[in-house]
Amino acid sequence: MLFALWQVPWIVLGVGVAGGVGAVCWCGWRAHRRERAGDQVWREQNRRMELERSMVAIDAMSWQDFEHYVAELCRRDGCTDVFVSGGSGDLAADVIGRMPDGRRLVVQVKHYAPHRSVPSGDMQKFVGMAFAEHHADVALFVATCAYGKAARDLAVKHNIVALNRDLFGSWNSGAPLTSLLPLSGTGGGPPRGQRAPRKRQQGTA
Repeated sequence: MLFALWQVPWIVLGVGVAGGVGAVCWCGWRAHRRERAGDQVWREQNRRMELERSMVAIDAMSWQDFEHYVAELCRRDGCTDVFVSGGSGDLAADVIGRMPDGRRLVVQVKHYAPHRSVPSGDMQKFVGMAFAEHHADVALFVATCAYGKAARDLAVKHNIVALNRDLFGSWNSGAPLTSLLPLSGTGGGPPRGQRAPRKRQQGTA
């Protein structure tokens, strides 16, 4: 009996120590969680700041430099036979190459100020040339601004992959081109080897 009573304080002390250790561990775990959450918020803010800074640098490029930059992004993502064809007489094709799966890629690039929007005339020209003239399997329109409604509607109707400023920003920050194709228009253009059908010309009466 006396032995049992003598043990009680030690048991109580052991329980107290264990409880204290548990409380310290719990507090440490909560602090770690808060630190990780704060670190994730900081990383996301830093990523957005880096993206904004990179887009500012892109806005400062000349249109010629931007065409070459887009070509480099294509090469980064595994495209082959990529070359810049932009210039007078390019017939609305600034960059031409092959997708990683072999599909022919034709790119129109517009380096416009962020407050502008791509007009329907630019899209009409690309629609008229991408498939009929350049035999594109994937027709990609890249702009540093938004698209006007008429231009967006044309892109969807004619299987043009239209990357606006936000989607281009994602591509520029590391998203592979193949992951962006389904996010614009109807996807990555017609399946390989199946180009958009040409409209029949009606004969004159």
